[in-house]
Amino acid sequence: MSASLVDPVEEDLPSANYAGDFETTSIPPYQSSGSGAGHPGADPAAGQGYSLFNDPEPLPYVQPGSGPAAAPLGPVQVGTDDDGVAARRGTLDLGLLLLRVGIGSILIVHGLQKAFGLWGGPGLGGWRDELTAQGFSQVDILAYLAVGGQIAAGLLLVLGLFTPVAAAGALAYLVTGLLSEAMTAHEEARLASFLTDGHEYKVFLVGAVAALVLTGPGRYGFDAGRGWARRPFVGSFLALLLGVGAGVAIWVVFNGGNPLG
Repeated sequence: MSASLVDPVEEDLPSANYAGDFETTSIPPYQSSGSGAGHPGADPAAGQGYSLFNDPEPLPYVQPGSGPAAAPLGPVQVGTDDDGVAARRGTLDLGLLLLRVGIGSILIVHGLQKAFGLWGGPGLGGWRDELTAQGFSQVDILAYLAVGGQIAAGLLLVLGLFTPVAAAGALAYLVTGLLSEAMTAHEEARLASFLTDGHEYKVFLVGAVAALVLTGPGRYGFDAGRGWARRPFVGSFLALLLGVGAGVAIWVVFNGGNPLG
């Protein structure tokens, strides 16, 4: 038995008498927008073909400079909303739900007390008398507007429906009530102890509603698909200004007293 050394490069080359088919082998048809039927190397029976030696083999991807640039490599954000905001929000939406239900329930209960005298409330007649004692005018109209708006705002907050409008209405009601309480404290010469004699509760409610205007209702409500539930921004500032301005305007129009002097 004899062995011979073979150059691996020479082994891959065809022999001198190899009748290969290099000139007849063609790449599967590749039709481009600029190719014509008479292109060199075309196979008349199979459409447009390309010879292995006569024409360069077309690449199966877009040539550089002829299409959109490839996206750069990097981390990909997974689990996003349609607008690209991260979908993972933790317990944020649950906290906003509790805040909405708490504030809305308080408004509903106090509104029912004023409207129907439930749970020891004054009823509509007693509520009109309270408004008169606080120096408000047009108490017949104002009593209905205040009670109806308070209950409606509470229901909308609990449901998470039209939340910016509902929160702005609740804020207007609370601001007017806070000014009325400050006016009473001023008349009784106890304005200096206003925040330590029980009024901190109403101050806290004003702050909580204002925070809800800025944060939005979260996803657990009927506003879940709207922009102010996911990405509150400019509209929240407008709703906040509208609520505070409406509360001050109601006070000026229907009372007009100066709670600070």
